[in-house]
Amino acid sequence: MKKILLSSFVWAFWCATLTTAQDSPVGVWKTIDDKTGEPKAWIEIYEQEGKYYGKIVKLLQKPPDTVCDKCPGDKKGKPLIGMIVLWDLQPYKYYWSYGKILDPNNGKIYKCSVWFEDSDKLKVRGYIGVSAIGRTQTWHRVK
Repeated sequence: MKKILLSSFVWAFWCATLTTAQDSPVGVWKTIDDKTGEPKAWIEIYEQEGKYYGKIVKLLQKPPDTVCDKCPGDKKGKPLIGMIVLWDLQPYKYYWSYGKILDPNNGKIYKCSVWFEDSDKLKVRGYIGVSAIGRTQTWHRVK
């Protein structure tokens, strides 16, 4: 009886862990260039104090020492690798919202929401004002 209870507990804990892992955008994601369709960068999304952040960990089309010439404020002239380009995302219903995303190509900051298309595809929507005015990219999980 104890073995059955223990096995049931371990099974339930394992299933809950898998569900939690799939229900989180935490991980490394490959971005795709909107114009060329080519892989552009790897973004690592991580959780800190209940909010989600994303930083560039690898550039795929530019040299690793590339800096952000068009970025605003204290990000201007800083290296892209290590730069936080996604911040303050919060869980909301079945997706994450209320965040901001920086486009280093033009230096603009947009509101941001993300959600899963499937476990290996993350939809990332940047917008101005309301979500209807924006664009969505598909990011692919790096394995």
